[in-house]
Amino acid sequence: MDLVIRDVRVIDGTGGASYRADVAVDAGRVAAIHPAEDGGPRPSGRATLEAHDLALAPGFIDMHAHSDLALLRDPGHEAKVAQGVTLEVIGQDGLSYAPVDDRTLAQVRTQIAGWNGGGPGTDDVDFSWRSVGEYLDRLDAGFDGQGIAVNAAYLIPQGTVRMLAVGWDDRPATPAELTRMRELVATGLTEGAVGMSSGLTYTPGMYASDAELTELCRVVAAYDGYYCPHHRSYGAGALLAYEEMVALTREAGCALHLAHATMNFGVNEGRAPELLALLDGALAGGADISLDTYPYTPGATTLVAMLPSWASEGGPAAITERLRDAAATARIRHVMEVEGADGCHGVPIDWDTIEISGVTHPELAGYVGKTVAASAAERGEEPFTTAHRLLLADDLGTTILQHVGHEENVRTIMRHPVHTGGSDGILQGDKPHPRAYGTFPHYLGRYARDLGVLPLEECVAHLTSRPAARLRLPDRGLVRTGYRADLVLFDPETVAAGSTFEAPRTLPTGIPHVLIDGRFVIQDGRRTDVLAGRSVRRTPTA
Repeated sequence: MDLVIRDVRVIDGTGGASYRADVAVDAGRVAAIHPAEDGGPRPSGRATLEAHDLALAPGFIDMHAHSDLALLRDPGHEAKVAQGVTLEVIGQDGLSYAPVDDRTLAQVRTQIAGWNGGGPGTDDVDFSWRSVGEYLDRLDAGFDGQGIAVNAAYLIPQGTVRMLAVGWDDRPATPAELTRMRELVATGLTEGAVGMSSGLTYTPGMYASDAELTELCRVVAAYDGYYCPHHRSYGAGALLAYEEMVALTREAGCALHLAHATMNFGVNEGRAPELLALLDGALAGGADISLDTYPYTPGATTLVAMLPSWASEGGPAAITERLRDAAATARIRHVMEVEGADGCHGVPIDWDTIEISGVTHPELAGYVGKTVAASAAERGEEPFTTAHRLLLADDLGTTILQHVGHEENVRTIMRHPVHTGGSDGILQGDKPHPRAYGTFPHYLGRYARDLGVLPLEECVAHLTSRPAARLRLPDRGLVRTGYRADLVLFDPETVAAGSTFEAPRTLPTGIPHVLIDGRFVIQDGRRTDVLAGRSVRRTPTA
């Protein structure tokens, strides 16, 4: 065998009791498991790792990642590798970089520069692809043909598809445009995407009607994919928005995976049981539903996403033009502060909850780490004035933390049987959300070990086999003979997120070894130079 891990506590991803065993790895697969209680000869290998007090789990699957460009920019990618993440699902929230044409690529690069960098004028990534298949090929090639840091699966971004077929107009798609969108989704699924995402509080994807989304979901269902919506509200209309997605996908016959399934803002405090009752009813009726969450209360997005949707119609250039018009700006302010913009989930914005986490232009760094309200007080002006100035000065690229979550809701939702882990990790900015560097050890250390919200074995299942089942990956997510040797060794007594809101880029502790395809990508706590990641493409059934 290539490697034998001796006398390790196996937490196999099923949720069942752990056990001690020798685990042998060969040719990138789990080749043998020899439980301690079994007799007979133990497996031998060219290399041996004495586990001591470590646990062995399948590699963690990040069901909601924003590493679309980071995987092509940073070969180390320690933000995820050091957490034990061996597979990320990208193309989230309806906005990513394929399929595109030249016009759409420039627009989407501007729109989500706050998530991923890579705005127009930057040259740290070669945007040579246009189709989903070409993007996945680019991931496979990675760095000098050797690959990328972790494996990656891709969701077709519905907002980008609408941008490509319809543009930025807030109107129904014509029959011809809907046909083209269906064709784009079908092509992307044929080329290897695992499903489709939406960002229904982000333009232009939010302009799609339920009927339009249902038609696209029918295509997704035909190819055995799943729909992953960031739905229309996590605030004032949250439960109605969840109901909408459940009904829409049941009509389409499509599997549903709810992105960062939170219940935020004051209107939803303590209401997580209502969400779970809705899901349980649908599940009992035969619906195929799963969800992901991150184990933190604040959210993260871009400042421009807080605007009302009508202010974003036409794309980034039109947004900037409106922000430079006094009458339009006054109207934007009234909607945001009095009525509650749909970009802020129907809730009037509280500037004390909006913390600037990153800026595109370094000369604006003084805003980072402060709330908009605090920065405004320093300048002796109204918070909206500060936010308005920052949006224009930073070319709409400012990222924020939004402190609107509730711990009780977070814990309640993570206990649900269809729950999986997703970091929603934005890696841009001077002070990104700590979830980008800490989600998975935070689940294991704080919520499983320290708080007992989940038993450790059950917690591991939420992070491994359950997401693998949603992705319909037949040989990942379990420590089982024949399965891919994407593995994590961690110390259950010391594993913890190092990242905090004050120091968000701090790496975790208690995860000394991570393997992808049977090769060490973290060994003795250090990143190796191995690039074992590739695109993970589901072979469509249609």
